[in-house]
This record gives sequence, C-alpha cells and structure tokens, in this order.
Amino acid sequence: MPMTDDLTSLSFEDALAELEGIVRQLEGGQLRLEDAIKAYERGAALRQYCETRLNEAEARVQAIIQRADGTLDAKSMD
Repeated sequence: MPMTDDLTSLSFEDALAELEGIVRQLEGGQLRLEDAIKAYERGAALRQYCETRLNEAEARVQAIIQRADGTLDAKSMD
C-alpha cells in the first residue's frame, strides 16, 4: 500500500477508488491485524483527502455561479 505522503499525486477519483477497495478489504475480514491497521490508517487519510478535494471543488463552483443577468455570484450549494 502506498504511503499517505503520496496523496497529493492522486486524482479525486483514484483516491476514492482506493478508499473503496480498502473498505472492501476491511469488510472482508481476511487481513491480518497489522495489515488491517495499516489499511485503516490509509483509508482515514484517503477519506480526509477526498473530503478536502470535495470542499475545494464546491468552493470553486460557488465562485463561478452566474446570476441571470450574467454577473458572477457566489451561491451556496446547500
């Protein structure tokens, strides 16, 4: 498993796919304890990375939403 230091080189989609794989491994219960702990640590880092990337994307979208008259306006995505 790659180290958590390499997260910034991952796209959001790749990080999410890796996180999903880790969840499947942990749910399968076939990992040795030490491997499960490492997988959990990696998964926690990937979750945080994905959350940060989603927040950044939301901020970018909010910054470019246009009003009906063509001027830019920041709007909440809620």
